Amino acid sequence: MLWKQYVFRRGPEVNDMWELRFDSVPARLLYIAGRGFDYREQAVMNSFIESTAVSGHRFDKADLLLVGFEGYKLTEELEKQTRENAEALERSFSRLGSTSTLSIGFSEAGEDDISANNALRMGTAEILKRLTDRTDIILDISSLPRVVYLALMTGILETLIPDRTAPNALSSSNINFQVLVAEDAALDAQILSEDPSNDLVLIPGFSSALHAESVQDWPLVWFPILGEKRMNQLQKVMDSVIPDSAEICPVLPHPSRDLRRADRLLVEYKLPLFDKRQTPTANILYAHEANPFEAYRQLLGAMERYRDSLRIIGGCRLVVTPLGSKLITIGAGLACFEMRPSRLDEDFMVAIPYAHPTRYVASTTLLQESRPDLCALVLTGDAYAY
Repeated sequence: MLWKQYVFRRGPEVNDMWELRFDSVPARLLYIAGRGFDYREQAVMNSFIESTAVSGHRFDKADLLLVGFEGYKLTEELEKQTRENAEALERSFSRLGSTSTLSIGFSEAGEDDISANNALRMGTAEILKRLTDRTDIILDISSLPRVVYLALMTGILETLIPDRTAPNALSSSNINFQVLVAEDAALDAQILSEDPSNDLVLIPGFSSALHAESVQDWPLVWFPILGEKRMNQLQKVMDSVIPDSAEICPVLPHPSRDLRRADRLLVEYKLPLFDKRQTPTANILYAHEANPFEAYRQLLGAMERYRDSLRIIGGCRLVVTPLGSKLITIGAGLACFEMRPSRLDEDFMVAIPYAHPTRYVASTTLLQESRPDLCALVLTGDAYAY
């Protein structure tokens, strides 16, 4: 297990960690954030800048990369909010360094368009080119679409941890990689993701389980990570790539700040998962809503048990569809990264299919009134040099 010991901070502890990390230590920083409508990332960046100012740190080099998105349908209000948010982020970061923008297109494939899968792969590759000559990488997922931050997180980890079995693998690159998020699970449930694309998006590096002809006879185990109001996306994935013979293990948030959240999700998804597919309730998995490393451990353990059990019949395909809140999704991404086969002759494969939405609906009032918890995960670097 890569993150048997881990560094996870919440609230004021995050600022304390930053002050210690950047206190008189030369650093060359790449800060990656979304050019989106979610105001919560302003709170994250402002907190980071204030913490580094308190420590009196001056970066040798600091760059902000805003990742923009094409092809989404937004209201005029959300379009305006996106522009204002980007301008505010650039103004704040100007105290540390310069800002550049890279756009990823998610329009439907047509004569003049590239597919969402190709756009995601090319965008991720372009961002990974910018990791050179850095001591610190920060990925703020507060305003990034799910497929984008999963692709970036797993891609960065693959670059920084080329050999997952090596001693001190997490510190081998000498680069500190942090993932930041302004977590408000209740608000995430109120942001509607609608009109899912007809073509599924597959996270780069996690597609062979669904495409390779040689493994189509292997049994498939599906882990849908449930979140509010994602029925259309779940149904699209189920109809497209989940056979009737699949073993389904729904993942619910528990423990949760809302004690009845898991119960409501069971009711919401009762028809497709339990009535139509006859999923046994014994298959339900519970993942910690507020601790992504615990969610990672719970999902990784389940995936390993299925892999070991199904080896006797030749192999298996493990498929994860993340529809939950941000911290659980991060945990799922870490589990999939660690489970991904390192050799072509392995007897299991991992896939992450997702029906990405083409339209978002959100209340600007709720976004502005949100008081999220600032969370930071340290995934690689000095903290693991032991």
